[in-house]
Amino acid sequence: MYVSVRINQWNSAFYNALQAFDRAGFFHQLGIFCILAAAYIAMAVYALYLNQMLQIRWRRWLTERYLQAWLADRAYYHLQLGNTTDGSHQPDNPDQRIAEDLNQFTRYVLSLSLGLLSSLVSLVSFLVILWGLSGSADLPLGPLGNLHVPGYLVWAALLYAGAGTWLTIKIGRPLVSLNFAQQRFEADFRYSLVRLRENAESVAFYGGERVELGVFEERFSRVVANFWQLMKRQKRLAWFTSGYAQVAIIFPVVVVAPRYFARQILLGGLMQVINAFSAVQNALSFIITSYTDIATWQAVTERLSGFEQRLQGVRQTGRMPPSLAVQRSGTGVTVQGTDLDLPDGRPLLHDVGFALEQGQTLLITGPSGAGKSTLLRAMAGLWPFGRGEIRLGTGRVLFVPQRPYLPLGTLAGALLYPDEDGPPSVPPTRLTAVLKAAGLGALSGELDTVENWSQRLSLGEQQRLAFARVLLAEPALLFLDEATSALDEPAEAHLYESLRKASWRPTVVSVGHRSTLRRFHDRILELGVFSGRTSAAGALLTS
Repeated sequence: MYVSVRINQWNSAFYNALQAFDRAGFFHQLGIFCILAAAYIAMAVYALYLNQMLQIRWRRWLTERYLQAWLADRAYYHLQLGNTTDGSHQPDNPDQRIAEDLNQFTRYVLSLSLGLLSSLVSLVSFLVILWGLSGSADLPLGPLGNLHVPGYLVWAALLYAGAGTWLTIKIGRPLVSLNFAQQRFEADFRYSLVRLRENAESVAFYGGERVELGVFEERFSRVVANFWQLMKRQKRLAWFTSGYAQVAIIFPVVVVAPRYFARQILLGGLMQVINAFSAVQNALSFIITSYTDIATWQAVTERLSGFEQRLQGVRQTGRMPPSLAVQRSGTGVTVQGTDLDLPDGRPLLHDVGFALEQGQTLLITGPSGAGKSTLLRAMAGLWPFGRGEIRLGTGRVLFVPQRPYLPLGTLAGALLYPDEDGPPSVPPTRLTAVLKAAGLGALSGELDTVENWSQRLSLGEQQRLAFARVLLAEPALLFLDEATSALDEPAEAHLYESLRKASWRPTVVSVGHRSTLRRFHDRILELGVFSGRTSAAGALLTS
């Protein structure tokens, strides 16, 4: 800003030299301008560089903070269940809020805050100059006489910018809600594309391209329709701001012209006054020139604050005394007097109870929708809707879902997931051995291959890989949710026999429909539906 003030002062000396035909003064002022311009360029470059450096550091800090809050206490899972104390709905596209909204938030906050700071400093600096150069004016008020206005150019700039700011806010206010909706519609459309990529094989088998195209077109139509509304509103705002900017070019000349024609100032003074007036008017017009960015920033801030409120709701729910307690003590598994509900409060399971000693196995069966997988979620501490007491023994616990999760990366990393130590902590010979034991010996040479293994491997191979994880982790408590549903009966028998013969004698709780699973379990828990709710019919010993 100091350089800008010096350039303003240079304008007076330079144009006065031109008016006086002072050749030596003209070249002298050119030299001064070169020095000022070089300083301005250097500071402008480093201002941009330091701004971007602050932006990426701030974004990195915010991203780490939001990622930790999203993953802490399994908030990413509970948000999908709507498990918050304020009863709010699941926030849409949390991935987009972390990846894109945080980027826009930091960029707009820095540009707007630094723009506001520059405008304030510019206003103070040039207001003093303009006040000293503008002089006074007498406004005729008819019978009341004349009104003496000192520093009339300052008041003219204030009135011009004030009126423009009020009209800009009035015209552009709807942009906030339109930008909010646009970001949501864009994220929904992008998510539908990603979902097709992740389920490409299933869609191809069904031949569902026309249905998927309909989904894409429907979601993209929302993007287009809202964008048209944005265009119309921005067109109205552009009409005003463009007109305001064009009038601002000539307005200071018209206002100061009476003093110039009255020979109260020279050409250099005229240019200096015009430059100072424009600086004051631009500083006062910060909201006008930045209103589109302000509207976008406000929409992004509202999305992030809503996401933050949902995360806080999950954390507050986690601090409340649970009505469905999962305790760790002793050995084996004990479920006593447990009732489970759906998220909307409807009852799902009533009075479920069983007890397993270390090394015993239990099969949970029943019709589809009876709540078998939900019971496993409750024992994992993922299902908060219910009452009762669940006790799990000490030692490592491993839950294996029907479709195992395979992270991006190497095959060795997928085998060791979710251990953080990584492949070097386990010798390759051990990894090869568990792959062969699970029937995946053909992959033993690809431990260091980076692939999207969830797409390369069939569901049956993924379930074999999950069993290889079990053999590698040797958990004390093992919960299997339809973990062999994609395998043939001989493969299923081989994997369950390997668990029964395991030296560490795990306690196994399985969920399944196949009758072939019964012979691999010591006890069976039948879940049956009675009068709209599910009850435990009893635990029966197998032959």
